[in-house]
Amino acid sequence: MNLPERFSNLPEYAFPRLRALLDVHTPGGDVVHMTIGEPKHDFPQWVTDVIVKNAAGFNSYPANDGDDALRGAIAGWIARRNGVTLDPDRQVMALNGTREGLYNAAMALCPEGKNGQKPAILTPNPFYQVYMVAAISVGADPIFVPATAATGHLPDYASVGAEMLNRTAIVYVCSPANPQGAVASRDYWANLISLAEQYDFRIFADECYSEIYRDTPPPGALQVAQEMGADPERVTIFHSLSKRSNLPGLRSGFVAGGPESIAQIKLLRSYAGAPLPAPLQAAAAAVWADEDHVAENRALYREKYAIADEVFASVQGYMPPEAGFFLWLPVEDGQAAALRLWKETGVRVLPGAYLAQGSPGNNPGEGYIRVAMVAPKDDTQGGLIKLRDCLYR
Repeated sequence: MNLPERFSNLPEYAFPRLRALLDVHTPGGDVVHMTIGEPKHDFPQWVTDVIVKNAAGFNSYPANDGDDALRGAIAGWIARRNGVTLDPDRQVMALNGTREGLYNAAMALCPEGKNGQKPAILTPNPFYQVYMVAAISVGADPIFVPATAATGHLPDYASVGAEMLNRTAIVYVCSPANPQGAVASRDYWANLISLAEQYDFRIFADECYSEIYRDTPPPGALQVAQEMGADPERVTIFHSLSKRSNLPGLRSGFVAGGPESIAQIKLLRSYAGAPLPAPLQAAAAAVWADEDHVAENRALYREKYAIADEVFASVQGYMPPEAGFFLWLPVEDGQAAALRLWKETGVRVLPGAYLAQGSPGNNPGEGYIRVAMVAPKDDTQGGLIKLRDCLYR
């Protein structure tokens, strides 16, 4: 059976490509995994107690959109973090991880046409691959906008011009950025929101890394939109406990925004969603309500920022990440560098080109490797030193 034509030319996902590149070769040392952004710090131990206490909930179908306690805890966190008051019944929906939300929000909210033309969905380049597939799935044109050193590693969406902006239905922004660790400032958000108001498109703000930063909390898109008095439907935000609380396996995230937008996303989810089991919702509610473990987690990443800054201090072009837990390291050829590193040291990293679109010589990721600093401090330090000594000396 043939796939729908729109899916027939999808590029292979990054990690199968990486396995094909590396796994036919013997590693040159003890394997050090620095590819996937799967946090390895301890999660709060009391999470298990909450799940056990609420285990009877496995005997019932869970609330599809998140129960009252979970949505209330999420709304409370948004109020504390961003100073934005949302109605937990109408403006918040729990997600089974944010990948689901980032994809389904496009399914629910992208129009079939814009100003009589095929809609466009703009994404950064490099980017989280779900953005592209969401655009293709709704029959929109995915437009890849460079997020390079020249643009502060964030996409300059105004640069696409009025003709494209008139077709634009949705833009994705990841701040802090995956993979570069750049943070959208208040001015960046304000300028983008003004552009969205002018050309009537939606902003999907992927803020999953917002609680891992050096010194200053990254500003939230919803916060800036409220300060500007923007249309409440203009900005939709996505968050997760995966990075904030080291709970990628809990699959707890949320989407929040204008009541009309959330109503449409809820409608789709009532048919296509996969709700979080009730005991896990109880655990997620407790985790969103607690900040102590988040501060402890952030302190561990700050130690690894310091290690990376020291290890790569003499590397030309090294860019200390503002936030998140990835390094975006400059190399001559990311694929060749990843292969060499694997064969000589056993350190496993991701070629930057696998996270971007573009032909050879025109792919903004091809001169980089992405390195995840998710392992414990000593393991991270050892891997970074091996990487430096292999590729930069």
